Amino acid sequence: MTSLARGLAVLAAFSQQARGRSIAQLSLQTGIPRAAVRRCLHTLAHLGYVGVEDERTFVLKPHVLALGYAYLSSTPLVTSARPILDHVSETLHESSSMAILEGEDIMYVARSTISARIMSFDLGVGSRLPAYCTSMGRVLLADLPPTELSRLLRHAQLVAYTPRTLVTREALEAVIGQARHDGYSVVDQELELGLRSIAVPVRDSRGKVAAAINVSVQAGRVTTAEMQKRFVPVLHAAARDLGMLIG
Repeated sequence: MTSLARGLAVLAAFSQQARGRSIAQLSLQTGIPRAAVRRCLHTLAHLGYVGVEDERTFVLKPHVLALGYAYLSSTPLVTSARPILDHVSETLHESSSMAILEGEDIMYVARSTISARIMSFDLGVGSRLPAYCTSMGRVLLADLPPTELSRLLRHAQLVAYTPRTLVTREALEAVIGQARHDGYSVVDQELELGLRSIAVPVRDSRGKVAAAINVSVQAGRVTTAEMQKRFVPVLHAAARDLGMLIG
């Protein structure tokens, strides 16, 4: 089981910002000894999940998509999301996405097919971002019990991505509490300058938050006031539709 855990850690260490990774880079990122990383890569290459681009650089191969396909194709929330996200994007003329909470991060599980790239880095299904400085992350964190939220914020690496990023526990607990009260969260240029995002939670039939959906905009085009007035009703309607579909 240790070998399995190491193999999965090596796969997860491949970055969408860098196509290839060396054994030394993967070892440094995962904390796994180089010899063990080499053995993992040999096995993963034999199974068709990674390939060798040159003598030192390893890359993911398309076969790795099979690992996530079973989840994406069998989860009602994910399979139902795309047409609803498309409707949100068509209504608001902005990019729309859905994410779930994975530890200290959010993981994108669906995106509207008409999403436009407005960030400096591309975000596809499977991409991860820190929960504390994203609108979807904050509405997801707002559903955690207070003790669990405090523990997560204590252990999270709080990085100031822009001068606007909130990086103190007190400030984050306050805005997450506000998101819990309001039923939505707006993040204004905290992850990237020029980017605003607004998100609402998606609740199942028990009232438990199962995911979050958002709309992202260029800050120069849409004010936060307009997002609150015009976007929130559309997002809440989409979240209700998704909630009914997942039961």
